[in-house]
Amino acid sequence: MEENNNDNKKNVVYEVKKEENSNSTNFKTVQNPSSYKNYENTKKQKSGGGFAKSVLLPFFSGVVGCAVVVGTCFGIPSIRSSILGTETSHSNTSSSSNTNGYVSQTSLSNYSDTSVYAANKILPSIVGITVEYNVNSLISMFGNRAQTNTATATGSGIIISEDGYILTNNHIVSSSSNNDFYEVSSATKVTVKLFNDDSEYEAKIIGTDEQTDLAVIKIDKNNLPKAEFADSDNIKVGEFAMAVGNPLGMESSITCGVVSAVNRKITDSDGNTYTLIQTDAAINAGNSGGALVNSQGQVIGINTLKLQGEGVEGMGFAIPINSTEDITSQLIEYSKVKRPYIGITGMDLDEETAKANNLVVGIYVKAIDDFSAAEKGGLKPGDVIIEADGQKITTMDELNEIKNKHKIGDTMTLKVNRDGQERDLSITLAEQP
Repeated sequence: MEENNNDNKKNVVYEVKKEENSNSTNFKTVQNPSSYKNYENTKKQKSGGGFAKSVLLPFFSGVVGCAVVVGTCFGIPSIRSSILGTETSHSNTSSSSNTNGYVSQTSLSNYSDTSVYAANKILPSIVGITVEYNVNSLISMFGNRAQTNTATATGSGIIISEDGYILTNNHIVSSSSNNDFYEVSSATKVTVKLFNDDSEYEAKIIGTDEQTDLAVIKIDKNNLPKAEFADSDNIKVGEFAMAVGNPLGMESSITCGVVSAVNRKITDSDGNTYTLIQTDAAINAGNSGGALVNSQGQVIGINTLKLQGEGVEGMGFAIPINSTEDITSQLIEYSKVKRPYIGITGMDLDEETAKANNLVVGIYVKAIDDFSAAEKGGLKPGDVIIEADGQKITTMDELNEIKNKHKIGDTMTLKVNRDGQERDLSITLAEQP
């Protein structure tokens, strides 16, 4: 930027003039028409305009011009940094890039792109998991003896401690199942691959929990990059979300989207109901057990399932990280989750069913477990539970939700309708067997 110190050219403007038979454009300076008359008038005067015009006006014009130049320079970060001697080179980010597409971990100030920062913060804390198990065929087409084959499954996990504890999904490491055609064993071997590390580390299953679809495994290695957790209770619909994992064997992959919804009630194919975070970030086979992170690269959820089918797109779900903390600590300490237990088999009674059987809306007690808290508390088959801890309830899900807020040994009050009469019962919750 240049300053014009010629006082007589302050009011110069530019006029475009095109020469005939020429495609070039020439620029010619002319006097501003509005100031031209003043110029003509001053030519007739013998005086130069006095001290104010010849000294003060140029002086103040120079001050204003200088302020504009300095302000502009300081408004441009690169110029400001050069002047103050505090320039930070952004070329370091590109120079540290590897040919594999990743950059080294640096501070947030060196990243203008949210996704780049979030990915490079969380990726070192995400692992790939491979599980081996046996599949026994129960049917032979030609009368031959049923054979046993070895199969593998893959998933993802999150490093939750520097000494090798990894959080993942239960359905990844607990594959045991059977039907009329085949039988799948429990995992016979679990191996882990770390970020940018081709070595395979054999893992031990520490604990699993089918009800929450969570599991903890451990490898014998220290100084691992522990993931940072966010407060998932404070996430907002519409905020940035990134799913990280190993979909279809593609190690260290990310997909981006937003938080589509919170507190979604989803029931899986096994009948388990979860309260989940919904996202449109793509979640594919192998992403399970990986992380859903926010714009700071902090874990807000554990990727667990997605909806599939015709017309379904971009509907993935993650377990809120806050809900995993107590489960994780219990899996590490006890290898299982200790839960309070009532001990009944119940059936939801809607208004139509209740009226048809001369009952009231609530939870019909079909059976009582022997020696359970329910039996000791006086519940009987045929009772209809209508309240729990003073809250009206109509479903087993509502009863379990209230129960799960208690600890083992707590007292829970139930109101039941028995033979048309209401009565209150106190149940001391036992440990679920």
